[in-house]
Amino acid sequence: MAYRNGQRLPLDEKDGSGPSLRLSVNPRARRLSVRIDARAGEAVVIAPSERTLTQAVAFARTKGVWISERLAVQPKGRPLEPGQVISLRGRPVRLEATPGAGAARLVEEGTVIRSGGEGETYARRVENLLKREARQTLEERTAHHLRTLGQRPVKVSIADTKSRWGSCSPHNRTIRYSWRVIMAPPPVIDYLAAHEVAHLVHADHSPAYWSVVERLVGDHKPYRKWLRDYGGALHAVGR
Repeated sequence: MAYRNGQRLPLDEKDGSGPSLRLSVNPRARRLSVRIDARAGEAVVIAPSERTLTQAVAFARTKGVWISERLAVQPKGRPLEPGQVISLRGRPVRLEATPGAGAARLVEEGTVIRSGGEGETYARRVENLLKREARQTLEERTAHHLRTLGQRPVKVSIADTKSRWGSCSPHNRTIRYSWRVIMAPPPVIDYLAAHEVAHLVHADHSPAYWSVVERLVGDHKPYRKWLRDYGGALHAVGR
């Protein structure tokens, strides 16, 4: 059977039950892999080409138990509402409502976010504040790593991607980040900026690429592990 990029399949091919697999072709991938998309509630099967998607699907189905277990323990969505505690740069921040107030703002030395509005309006204002904080920090860390590598400036954009933390387009010199990483500890945020900037030098994930990342942030493995272990919780915030 021929598979195509973006296609969705059931994990269990016999009866069509269980979670779905989403097929993804990434020419920069060096091997077949499976990752969990916590936001979509599905497993993403990654292959370097459409020709290798058949092997990738077979590989993913050998990991059926692992996929089901990982999806079962993904954090449930947590709406942004007064009384909730979220993280900002790895530190706990309490959300509070101030009737009649406008945009959300950080107060009490960055330990509280206060905002006016109710329901979706309140949540949107808090999210906008987090996006502003993300842009400020990620633009700063991106510029720092660009200077280290002697690279020209790039255009930075902030989005709410489904699963990827960032992406780099060397041909038009743009880097896109998920605002949700602003909830992670500063070293993890810095690693993400280094990860994307390094793609301006090497577009793949070759040993040469990882050596550039290591030059920028040292041992990157703990930061990658942090995102694997806790990234699902960040994607659950505001859902």
